[in-house]
Amino acid sequence: MPYVNIRITREGATPAQKAELIAGVTGLLQQVLGKNPATTVVTIDEIDFENWGIGGLPVLDYRAAQASKEQKP
Repeated sequence: MPYVNIRITREGATPAQKAELIAGVTGLLQQVLGKNPATTVVTIDEIDFENWGIGGLPVLDYRAAQASKEQKP
């Protein structure tokens, strides 16, 4: 029984988008590993921005730094 945990930042993913993620991951496990969709469990955790960090920075600060780098010639 596969168990997949998807963690995303809390940015307003719609129920339809979450359903698509669940179906897509389930289908991929069936296609690649031959896993039974009926016994595949997928959970989605939405994490508040202040609880998510990348590269030593809170995610919003990291994104701002990346955007600043992309705007420089």
